[in-house]
Amino acid sequence: MNIPNKITISRIFLIPLFMIIMLVDFGWGSLQLLGAEIPVNHFAGALIFIFAASTDWVDGYYARKFNMVTNLGKFLDPLADKLLVSAALIILVELQLAASWIVILIISREFAITGLRLVLAGSGEVHAAAMLGKIKMWMQIIAISTLLLHNIFFELINIPFDVISLYIAAIFTVWSGVDYFIKNWDAFRYSK
Repeated sequence: MNIPNKITISRIFLIPLFMIIMLVDFGWGSLQLLGAEIPVNHFAGALIFIFAASTDWVDGYYARKFNMVTNLGKFLDPLADKLLVSAALIILVELQLAASWIVILIISREFAITGLRLVLAGSGEVHAAAMLGKIKMWMQIIAISTLLLHNIFFELINIPFDVISLYIAAIFTVWSGVDYFIKNWDAFRYSK
């Protein structure tokens, strides 16, 4: 297994740590940061999430720069992204920081595209994420990060950037899902 794939797997292994930090009440109190009050465990969880999400860029960059792109990496990388994003979104609903219908929409799209990828992989086709899918992923990361951080930076100017970014992420999620399905319809239709 090459280094980019190891980085991708490390992203998957950070998910349980992120979940524990976010969901277990350690009694760490809260912080006042840039106009927002944020529980310390949410701040720590957000930092873990942001670090884990940044490994998506690192593994992709490393794989392309050193010509280490593999079919395993093309499969594992989006899977790791989906697991991380799904865990974070479910936690945000649990903490009542995100609208459940948007989370259901985003996770449903992720399952649908993963299913399509599995069908295509079964017929020998492995597709890397398109640019629209990468934009979708980064919009989700921005939305989740601002929600986890209780909208710090934007509370000072009274702009609900966390909620706005979640809606934008939902739009890109649907758009990229439709785009992926249309672009791969023939391969999907003729797969055995």
